[in-house]
Amino acid sequence: MADRTELLEAALDSLAEGIALADLERRLVFWNRAAAAITGQAGANLLGRPVREVVETVIVGGARQWNSSRDAASRPECGSLIGLRHRMGHDVPAIVRLLTLRDGLGGRIGMAAVFHPAESLDALPHGDCGQGVGVEVSQATLQDRLQSEFEDFLRGHLPFGVLWITVDQAHELRKTHGVSACEAMLDKVQHALANGLRPGEEVGRWGDDEFLVVSHERTPEMLAVHAQTLAGLSRTAEFRWWGDRVSLTVSIGAAQADPAEALAQLLERAQNAMATSIHGGGNQITAAPGRLPCLPS
Repeated sequence: MADRTELLEAALDSLAEGIALADLERRLVFWNRAAAAITGQAGANLLGRPVREVVETVIVGGARQWNSSRDAASRPECGSLIGLRHRMGHDVPAIVRLLTLRDGLGGRIGMAAVFHPAESLDALPHGDCGQGVGVEVSQATLQDRLQSEFEDFLRGHLPFGVLWITVDQAHELRKTHGVSACEAMLDKVQHALANGLRPGEEVGRWGDDEFLVVSHERTPEMLAVHAQTLAGLSRTAEFRWWGDRVSLTVSIGAAQADPAEALAQLLERAQNAMATSIHGGGNQITAAPGRLPCLPS
């Protein structure tokens, strides 16, 4: 009969994500099959080596990228975008999450890195992103949550829907007051949206001027009502810049998941619904495939 260690190793080897485990001496003690497939690096060549050497071998930019990703260790639900160096010489963009491993009494016993290729980041519809890596990392982190929640939905655990939100005044504010003013305004809107979320929901940047809300409302009608509430909170977000008061409105596309569609199709429906709201003059909510009445000014 297989012992517990063999069972755990077999379970980790069955995962599609790369798993690397290090002990308290910071030496690599486990490297699963997915990790070998993603990087082209066989575990036999890495086990027993100091983590520092493994990082220099496997990660593009070595310690610099590894250290930036370690911020995620205190928040294991988050991931960081890094570059992996494949054994054949090409680079593999990847999302990595770092976790501190503890025993039953809370004592630290090691560290785990969980990673997967980020090619799917480009496969999903995103908002325009031209202001730098900060929004890209936000998208990568939110995408991890999206994929996890969508998989739960397909397994029948939770209802699932998304709200694609753009701030109607963002483009003009960026032109007239500059990037700093626009970013300050977007932070204000994101805070207002976060205050209106249900338990278990999440909001994040999905482009320069856009947000995505991951929701668990049970029906398209309930999702649309929730969107109305968030739109109202956005309108009441008081924003001033050098004495100028800017009135804010949002355009929202709401899409409830269908088990017959892929995640990319769900996001495309939400994006198209949001575009319909914009083309209708803004300050509107469109529920895919139908549209709700224009919000009151």
